[in-house]
Amino acid sequence: MIQPGKLYDVLVIGGGNAGLCAAITAREAGASVLILESAPVHFRGGNSRHVRNLRCVHDGPEDVLLGSYPLSEYWDDLVQVTGGKTNESLAKMMLQESAHCRNWMRHHGARFQPALGGTLQLSRTNAFFLGGGKSLLNAYYRSAEKLGIDIEYDAEVTDLEIVNSQFRSATVKRNTQTEQIKARVLITSSGGFQANIDWLKEAWGEAAENFIIRGTPYDNGRILRLLMDAGMSTISDVSQCHAVAVHADSPRFDGGIATRVDCVSLGIVVNRHAVRFYDEGEDFWPKRYAIWGRLIAQQPDQIAYAIIDAKSAGSYLPPVFPPVQADSVAELAVKLSLDPATLDHTLHSYNAAVQPGNFDLTLLDNCHTDGLVPCKSHWARKLDTPPYRAYPLRPGITFTYLGVAVNDKAQVLQNGVPTANIYAAGEIMAGNILGKGYLAGIGMTIGTVFGRIAGREAVRGLTH
Repeated sequence: MIQPGKLYDVLVIGGGNAGLCAAITAREAGASVLILESAPVHFRGGNSRHVRNLRCVHDGPEDVLLGSYPLSEYWDDLVQVTGGKTNESLAKMMLQESAHCRNWMRHHGARFQPALGGTLQLSRTNAFFLGGGKSLLNAYYRSAEKLGIDIEYDAEVTDLEIVNSQFRSATVKRNTQTEQIKARVLITSSGGFQANIDWLKEAWGEAAENFIIRGTPYDNGRILRLLMDAGMSTISDVSQCHAVAVHADSPRFDGGIATRVDCVSLGIVVNRHAVRFYDEGEDFWPKRYAIWGRLIAQQPDQIAYAIIDAKSAGSYLPPVFPPVQADSVAELAVKLSLDPATLDHTLHSYNAAVQPGNFDLTLLDNCHTDGLVPCKSHWARKLDTPPYRAYPLRPGITFTYLGVAVNDKAQVLQNGVPTANIYAAGEIMAGNILGKGYLAGIGMTIGTVFGRIAGREAVRGLTH
């Protein structure tokens, strides 16, 4: 609870992974800390409630991690998915720090487990949370409460007082009442603006009405907008986001991981005209799953269909919604409201182009197409074994990348100059690392590493 009239050392806006890491770190360093969480207690934690794992550097097998994942490989993977649109110094610092996160996390109640079946190549690169993101958050909240951190739920920040680049207070709305919260340091960890459909329309137009928001409906971008209005430097652009293929029947908000469709690399994807539009086997799914939301957003009516056959049963984690199933291609087309002749031609052309090879989802195999546009680079095998299954797909927006620019101390920049007492961690500054694209588990890496840095540096700033 808020202590009325108290001048807190550190105010943290946002109670997800990044905010909790920052708050706990600051409190352990001796600061008085208040967390303001805009969601009700049962929906606390933002998008972190839906996460499953953390991508981290390790030089050899370590506890739940197999093999090794050196800094050089992690960096190469990041460059590949972002096309080089990343702050190299910040990114390399973060990747190196990721090697040291798990022990701190365990100290505050996190528990890990080996990768589950169906998670493909992630068991080497990613540490999975036992019980998922909600279990992790519950552990962190218990730790925060034991440390004496004040936490207020249903607390929406409606304004920030920033004078000469220095934070002074926040206006908080609770139960129709407003009050001023003063603090010596502000840490913003309030997420992106993906739940603000009007803001999404600035980049996508009316197509955004067909977007599904995978995470919390409370990430409306208000804090980001207030910081932008105060002149803080920004990074990335309004169109960049983590966007995946989700089942078209998903709820508009908060469907989480259970709505994601993971069988894209096992078959083909067609649009409403029953034609393919991208290489489904371009690379491993953990490196490429986050491009499919954007690809579908660019298709007519923002709809697509992932089609597999019986050979793929048991090879992927199914979404919560069942597939459309049929014993023939023509029957499947009718059920999907696609033109049967066109879908039959698409599948016939694909099957004819598939080359013999050794199918293996654990590596970039030699199963590809020849003479087909677009090609399928890997995991191409004929779709010829009924029953055929299809999942209707929509763009599923996880979080947006437009955010505030920071330095290696997680200080928010204004005109390229570090502010005196404003820090940021998590999705609100993820664009510093992710200019575009995504790697599975790196969002938790960003939040965990920069959350701890923000908490540490905020307290150091109090003594100077």
